[in-house]
Amino acid sequence: MVHAQFDNTARQALATKAVDAKIRKDLTWQQIADAAGLSVAYVTAAVLGQHPLPEASAQAVTELLGLDADDALTLRTIPTRGSIPDRVPTDPTIYRFYEMLQVYGTTLKALVHEQLGDGIISAINFKLDVRKVADPEGGERAIITLDGKYLPTKPF
Repeated sequence: MVHAQFDNTARQALATKAVDAKIRKDLTWQQIADAAGLSVAYVTAAVLGQHPLPEASAQAVTELLGLDADDALTLRTIPTRGSIPDRVPTDPTIYRFYEMLQVYGTTLKALVHEQLGDGIISAINFKLDVRKVADPEGGERAIITLDGKYLPTKPF
């Protein structure tokens, strides 16, 4: 049976426990995703409390991390989503994404609407990828791809 949470306290506690196990076992998110049989972005988000995992994936993740049956059940439960509290984020990495949306959010909206029409980009039918590439000017660059299905607004 599918269950949903209305309070994210249990998922936050499990995320802390899972990350501690990941560190102790010296695992990467990719290794955890490989065990789950799903994308690294989805599995990372799930372990951090933002998505449910299918039963087989939840079982594989809990076995790899040395978690228990209750943790597997929690990983299968639909969470209350949202990881940023109702204030400006203070973590520098998360803050930079917040800053990018503050600066480019209206630009993204304008370009999406001009090119696709009135609607939204789904975060449900969605793919995320993060890659590191060399910067021709020295150092490294991050390429982040947000690939969501476009859902047009329908008059009623």
